[in-house]
Amino acid sequence: SSLLFFLFSGTDVGVSGGSASKENVAVTHVTAQPSLLTTPEPWHLLVTQTPAKEKAKEGETVILNCHFNSPRRPSLTDLMVKWHKEDEKGKMNLLENNVTVFPNNSRFFMSGNLSQGDASLVILNVTTSDHGIYFCEVTLPDGKVVTGDGTKLRIRRALGLFGIEESIGTIIGVVAAGIGGVVVLIIVLTPQLRRCVLCMRQGSHQ
Repeated sequence: SSLLFFLFSGTDVGVSGGSASKENVAVTHVTAQPSLLTTPEPWHLLVTQTPAKEKAKEGETVILNCHFNSPRRPSLTDLMVKWHKEDEKGKMNLLENNVTVFPNNSRFFMSGNLSQGDASLVILNVTTSDHGIYFCEVTLPDGKVVTGDGTKLRIRRALGLFGIEESIGTIIGVVAAGIGGVVVLIIVLTPQLRRCVLCMRQGSHQ
């Protein structure tokens, strides 16, 4: 029995000794990492907008995607999101400090969850005046602003003519081209028609 006790105790010592040596290796490995983690910039943020171009018809709901990621997830109060639009009329702010700029206009609002890196913008019941390039901006607590590459939104006007969706300019162009073709045909064929009529009259007289 004393021999068995010695064997068991020896086994225990061996296991504890092995685990102690592993712990020493683990501790040495962990203590070497913090210096590596502090090397990158603490607030490195990337804002992406996809796709680069978006199309919609009048009356539709449009979602403009904006996502950001950061190695250090900030809280909701740390980040400020802003959306603005640029077109031929200039620059117009749509959303600041995570809320819409227009108090009486609820067509623009943010649908994403900031805690998950989503700052997407929703536009309800789009009109032709909503065309332009939309930019998503994320402001960090230190004041640094990171802006996406922008999303170009194009709105199609639905006229409901025979189920074909065309712009007014395109339809006017097609009609004008058709009328012009008919006029040209009349001008070209008129002399020939006159000759045919004269030929028929001469034949009848003979």
